Amino acid sequence: MSPVHGLGDGLRYGLLGLPLAFCALPLYVVMPHFYATQWGVSLSVLGGLLLALRALDALIDPWIGRWCDAWAHQGILRLWSAMALAAVVLALAFAALFHPLVDASHAVAWAGGCLALTYLAYSLVTVGHQSWGARLGGDARGRSTVVAWREGLGLLGVVLASTVPALWGASSLGWVMAPLLLLGMGALRWAPRPPTLPRTDAASAVADQDLWLPWRNPAFVRLVAVFALNGIASAVPATLVLFFIEDRLQVAGHWQGVFLGLYFLSAALSMPLWLRVVARVGLEQSWLMGMVLSVAAFVGAAAVGTGDVLLYGVVCVASGLALGSDLAIPAALLAQVAQRSDAPDSASAQGVYFGWWNLVTKLNLALAAGLTLPLLAALGYTPGSRTAAPLAMLTAVYCLLPCALKALAGAALYGFFVRPSERLPHAT
Repeated sequence: MSPVHGLGDGLRYGLLGLPLAFCALPLYVVMPHFYATQWGVSLSVLGGLLLALRALDALIDPWIGRWCDAWAHQGILRLWSAMALAAVVLALAFAALFHPLVDASHAVAWAGGCLALTYLAYSLVTVGHQSWGARLGGDARGRSTVVAWREGLGLLGVVLASTVPALWGASSLGWVMAPLLLLGMGALRWAPRPPTLPRTDAASAVADQDLWLPWRNPAFVRLVAVFALNGIASAVPATLVLFFIEDRLQVAGHWQGVFLGLYFLSAALSMPLWLRVVARVGLEQSWLMGMVLSVAAFVGAAAVGTGDVLLYGVVCVASGLALGSDLAIPAALLAQVAQRSDAPDSASAQGVYFGWWNLVTKLNLALAAGLTLPLLAALGYTPGSRTAAPLAMLTAVYCLLPCALKALAGAALYGFFVRPSERLPHAT
């Protein structure tokens, strides 16, 4: 049974995912490229900045989740009001990130301040949105449907974010994101609402809630291990994709939007397919199938050479199809894990679960940027390289490292969840 019924419910809940995803892509794909090429900031400095800020930002997510749970206990519209205030801060800080009002010598400081505010506001809106959806309940397919609306519309936001810089430049991103965020928050105001929780004082709710509750749930610990390996595997090529297109393929700038559009559009179109697969074989096996497809796609990417636009287009489509499983399934598994915990307060602690989940997500992105960018620099690659050795290093880190990490994630998923003796019981 799905808590989201029809097109109207799906759009009202999921539309906020579009501006949030529109914001997320530039933060770890466009922003490093923008500051490296336009402002001359070194890859090592950018990698260190992103790693430090993402790590600090991630650490506050469990507390944000705790507050989201407290606000939800006061009434779901109290949660919405807090999210709306954070959305205003997000729109302003994100726009400032791509409109530096300083000279090149202060670009790093400007980027750091804008990123810190952007990350904080983004976290509050995202955790609130995710916990809202998780509280709606439903069976395995119903939870997947809720997630699919959020992530499917999010993919449209990513497609838009991948084309806007190619058409109008990175400086246009803030002007596009702000009205989308306004629409998303307005739609959520009238979205399906979770069951009413006991009304408690926010301070009391925060004080009483156990921040470490998810970590006493063995299924959550196992799921986080799989999610972390898989997330780093996905974040590495996302961090390097623009460098790969420019220097490995050596094609005109407009191809960036074409390839990113193919990738994310394929993921969006795959959502209904993955929902059918989930209904047929379950969440765990569906996710494993997606991982296998992703490995196959990036093995193919290792064969891409200068001007191979057709081959790389096929890689983008195949890896995009695999991305659909990463977006539709893990969050649904998390909601299932929380609902089926033996802890008495677990079902009402969705914010804390998603707070920790977002901490892991951000650490994945931070590690991908903070380790792979300096690694490439140490291996001799710099943006604009055209000689064989640096390009070979770029190909190895972009293609083969994600394959190894995906393989580890798939093995962990199989060992923890896919084997009959370990599989999670499906909700009915």
